[in-house]
Amino acid sequence: MNPILQKDMEDIFSRNNSWERLENSTVLLTGAYGMLASYIVHFLLYVRTVRNINVKLIAVVRNKDKFVQRFMHAEGFDSIEIIQNDLSEPIEIEEDIDYIIHAASLASPQYYSVCPVDVLKPNTIGNYHLLELAKTKKVKGYLLFSSCDVYGTPRVDGLINESAFGHMDTLDIHNCYSESKRMAETMCRAFWVQHQVPVRIARIAHTYAPTMDIQNDPRVFASFVKNIAAGEDIVLKSDGSGKRTFCYITDAVAGYFKILFDGAEGEAYNVCNTSQFVSIRELAECLTEIYPEKNLHVICKQRSESENYTENKAVVGHERIPDNRKLQELGWEARVDIREGFKRVIQYIENEKQ
Repeated sequence: MNPILQKDMEDIFSRNNSWERLENSTVLLTGAYGMLASYIVHFLLYVRTVRNINVKLIAVVRNKDKFVQRFMHAEGFDSIEIIQNDLSEPIEIEEDIDYIIHAASLASPQYYSVCPVDVLKPNTIGNYHLLELAKTKKVKGYLLFSSCDVYGTPRVDGLINESAFGHMDTLDIHNCYSESKRMAETMCRAFWVQHQVPVRIARIAHTYAPTMDIQNDPRVFASFVKNIAAGEDIVLKSDGSGKRTFCYITDAVAGYFKILFDGAEGEAYNVCNTSQFVSIRELAECLTEIYPEKNLHVICKQRSESENYTENKAVVGHERIPDNRKLQELGWEARVDIREGFKRVIQYIENEKQ
C-alpha cells in the first residue's frame, strides 16, 4: 500500500467514529470508482483486513473493468462484490443491506455543457431506485452525497449554513448538477417522511484527494497538482481572485461516516474545511512554495474556447463560505490544512511513479 494511503487510513480510523457499527454489516456504495468514493473503498478494506472488522462492500460502478484495474492489488479485494449498473435501472440484490452510500455523480464541470442529461440522471433516477432499495431492505442508514452547489446564489456573503438558500437559474446549464442535487435532497426527505427511510445528506464542498484524475479533471486544484507533479509552472486561467474552501479527503471521509452514524435523520450537513478558505491564486502560490527546490512560478493564461468548462456563476465575485459548525456539533473536526493536504497528494503521486 502506498505509504500516504496507509497514513490516511490510520488517520480516518483514529477519528473514533464508532467503527464497531460496521461489524457484520453490508455497505452498498455507488460510484465506487470516483475520487471520493474510492477512498471509502480503501477505508472499508482497511477496517476489514487491518482492524479485523467484518464488513462487506458491494461496489456499484458504471465500468467494472476500470474498478478492477484500480483495486485488484488491494488487500481484501476478493471480498468485494462488484455490480455494474449506471443506476438507470433498479439494482437487484437478494442479500440484506445495512448501509447505502450514494456517491455516484458526474461532479466535474467539464460534463455540464457536454452531457447534462448524464449528469442529472444518477442524482434523480438513480437516487430514486436506491431509496426504493433502502426502503425494501430496511437499511440502518442512507447517505446521499450532495453538494454545496445547492445553495445557489445566497442573498448575503459570509458563512453559509444549512438553511441558507438563494436564487438559481433553472435554465443555466451549469445547474443541471446543482438542481438535480436539490431534487435528490428533496427526494431523500420525502422517503424519510413517507417511508421512514433513515436518510442523511452530506453537502460536499471542494474536496481533494490523492485519487484525483489529474490528467482529465479540469478543476483548478487538479490542474495545479498536475503542474507540480510534472515540474511545470502553475497556469492560472482566471485572475485567481475567486475563493473556495478546500477539504482534504481524510477529513471528508471521517465526516461522511460521522453523518451516516450520528447525524439526525432527514437532515443535511456541510462537509467542508471552513478554515481553509483561500483564493485560487493563494492556493497556487502555496503549492509552489511547498517545493521551492523546483523553482516553479504562477503565471496567468486565458482559458481557450475549446476547453469544456462551465463557470459556476453563483460564486463569482463573492465570498460565501460553507459553515461546518453543524457537523462539528456531532464531534467532527477538520485537521488537515491545504499545505499538508496537497503535499500528501503530490507525495502519493510521486510514490506511484516509483
